[in-house]
Amino acid sequence: MEISLIRHGKSQQTENSRITSQEIQGWVKKYDTSGVFKVDHYPEGTSEKVAEANLLVTSHLKRSIESANLLHQQMKVFSDPLFREVELPVFPWNWRVKIRPNSWAIILRCLWYCGYAKECESLAEARKRAKQAAIQLVNYAEEYHSVVLVGHGFFNRLVAEELKKMGWKGNRKSSTRHWEYTTYSFST
Repeated sequence: MEISLIRHGKSQQTENSRITSQEIQGWVKKYDTSGVFKVDHYPEGTSEKVAEANLLVTSHLKRSIESANLLHQQMKVFSDPLFREVELPVFPWNWRVKIRPNSWAIILRCLWYCGYAKECESLAEARKRAKQAAIQLVNYAEEYHSVVLVGHGFFNRLVAEELKKMGWKGNRKSSTRHWEYTTYSFST
């Protein structure tokens, strides 16, 4: 049995102007509702991995669904919010400082790792959800043998940690690059 985790394609939300702490939530909403850029070539092995899969699973977010459809247009995609990305917390102060969205994301993700989770799930809650997601993927693998999840960078990492705890073998850490995959296998 095998489970492959693929990070979605690069988002069409490319707006990179400096924004305030109050504007980052709007930027994130645009990111969550944007599609992805088509590419001419996927990383080596990604297309083959999807073509060999018996089940293709995504989160309910547009960038995940659209990426799966680009990777395999004929295969039915099963979408579930269980596999969504880990949200960013709302910034605790009203700073008028303007910085780029990627910098805000780093700051907010660091705060989140330190335990700050205003208006989003905590790290502990995200790990609990990742465990549920890993169990669901294992159930799918038992039925379909080969499963691909087209998901998200941070959540795929958490799912990979859970799969390894359950005895699945694969890379030390899940790839976070767009379109790249990491495969975990289990021999009975």
